[in-house]
Amino acid sequence: MRKYIVYVGFVCIVLPVLFFSSCGQDRSGEYYALIGAKTWMYDIMQQHYLYYEDLPAEEELNFFDKPETFLQSVVSPQDQKNGSVFSHIDSVNVSRVMSAYPSFGLEGALIRNANGDYVVHILYVYPNSPASEVGLQRNDWVVDVNDRALNSSNYVEYFQRPIASCRYRVARVKDGLPDTSYVDMPAPRIIEQPSVFTYKTISVGSRKAFYILYNSFETADEDLLKATFNEAMVQSPSDIILDLRYNPGGYVSTAQLLSTILAPQGAMGQPWMNMIFNDKTEPQTQTYTFDSGLLQGVSNLSYDHLYVITSGNTASAAEIIINTLRPYLGDKLLQVGGATFGKNVAQSLFTDEAYPLLEFWLTTAYVSNSEGFYEYYDNGLQPDYEAEEDQTAYLGEFGTEQDSLMVPILYHLEYGNFPNSAQQPEVQNRSSWQGRSKVIYNPIAHKPRRSQFDCD
Repeated sequence: MRKYIVYVGFVCIVLPVLFFSSCGQDRSGEYYALIGAKTWMYDIMQQHYLYYEDLPAEEELNFFDKPETFLQSVVSPQDQKNGSVFSHIDSVNVSRVMSAYPSFGLEGALIRNANGDYVVHILYVYPNSPASEVGLQRNDWVVDVNDRALNSSNYVEYFQRPIASCRYRVARVKDGLPDTSYVDMPAPRIIEQPSVFTYKTISVGSRKAFYILYNSFETADEDLLKATFNEAMVQSPSDIILDLRYNPGGYVSTAQLLSTILAPQGAMGQPWMNMIFNDKTEPQTQTYTFDSGLLQGVSNLSYDHLYVITSGNTASAAEIIINTLRPYLGDKLLQVGGATFGKNVAQSLFTDEAYPLLEFWLTTAYVSNSEGFYEYYDNGLQPDYEAEEDQTAYLGEFGTEQDSLMVPILYHLEYGNFPNSAQQPEVQNRSSWQGRSKVIYNPIAHKPRRSQFDCD
């Protein structure tokens, strides 16, 4: 068994008393149980970590920490961004298709008004959830809960991880003025969080576009993804609008499926993505293709333009879609919104029978497109047309002319080009009743950014 410096030195001074002097019993097994998972993780990182050269020396580490804490202490500065660490520990078979804890089934941004009051602006509500059952919807404002003012402390209790039923006071803007009512929230429960949130067909003049709001790349939802695009084929759309504004990533294999559905027929069998590993790995680069074998039950689409809606919350596997399709679609791919987050690496899964409840997702590779491009960590993938969703103001329904991120797309569908500032149509009801405000906490921005690599 490999001996770590921290282990040898500590044993010589302390552990003989702690573990080996109890009535002459050999307590070494208890010691190994405490450090075993971390020594295994450190060994894996020395061999497979993309940034293995940045690993701290063993004597600088505390192998008695919990696995999650230990990992936080060893990850490279290159393996994190804006407070998000890419390598991570999961419990077994974590999936965002089901909520990890009881929920009301809504995502709401915490807003501070100009007068200092806090409100929560609902971004979206999951179907078949407590929030949907009581009629809450996108663009509602929750102004207090149980007649208590909202703040940054009770936001978690009432919205992110509720533990009991409660009463929301809700405001809806009508004709520029708030109309308030009370809503009794039922008990929170585990809910489904489908990655395909909504979809529809949009007609603009002679053109017909298929719109899909896709919120995560989950292998468990691949049949739903295929069924959705089968519906798109029936409509024979001229264009596709893929809304990834809230998509933080997920499984690389699901990104390969979606990329293959959206790729032109001539791309089948051609390079889709390169995984570029560290210099200890052979081969150092592994190439994956647009694989028509993935299209069982669905076909790839033919269209004039693929509009991809992005924001700073668009990350990981969502960025892979844009980066890998760009070489094959060229000007047919039009990115609208904000620059993406900028996560250009993927995590591979490591497990060990000795630690059956531990899934170790380690950053092992850069992900490049067929042209070798992956340098978007610093600035993200830049949009072809810049637009913004202001979460402090009226949001509009997804995929409509009231949705600020849809406005330039609808214009392009009608006129064949994006509007300049003078041509930019006004979005009705953009003002909100609460006046000048500031986003204090955006829950979408705090979702894990993941490109989990599970391709064979």
